[in-house]
Amino acid sequence: MNQVIIRKAQSADAASLAAIYAYYVDKTAITFEYEAPDAVEMERRRQAISQKYPYLVAEKDGRVVGYAYAHAFYGREAYAWSVEASIYVDKDCRKGGIGRTLYEAMEKALQTMGILNVNACIAVPRSEDDPYLTRASLAFHRRLGYEMVGTFHCSGCKFGRWYDVVWMEKMLGDHVDRPEPPRFCAAAY
Repeated sequence: MNQVIIRKAQSADAASLAAIYAYYVDKTAITFEYEAPDAVEMERRRQAISQKYPYLVAEKDGRVVGYAYAHAFYGREAYAWSVEASIYVDKDCRKGGIGRTLYEAMEKALQTMGILNVNACIAVPRSEDDPYLTRASLAFHRRLGYEMVGTFHCSGCKFGRWYDVVWMEKMLGDHVDRPEPPRFCAAAY
């Protein structure tokens, strides 16, 4: 396998991010968006998230082949030590270790910031023969040490089917009384 480089996402990556994500929007129930955002919208989202949290890309042979980012878990001060994470790997580059490499880099950046909890919201199919969704994301997160914390039944409807949503979590550090506030900054990675 050629060298995969993990780096901060940049404005120039917007079209690649949009292309990677479009597959998941148009062909899968991994995301519950119905219409794929264009490069302008992906750049707007990247800029907003990057002000506080890591937004990383995996680059191979000069081409962006995946991205991962974290964002605020919930909009209250007491949740400052928790984030929600997302990852998307080019459909033709899956199962090659890119996702693991991206997540490990993101978790390291989050630890540096003082983040303690990483949460993942994962769509799961209600039947094993679903043409739009498998349990691969669930298995991926388990391999990375995430633990199941809850299931929301029939939470999203896409392609005329209902999907459950599970939440998984991974602890990145010790939870002490009176923790230091997280260090939010664009230079987390």
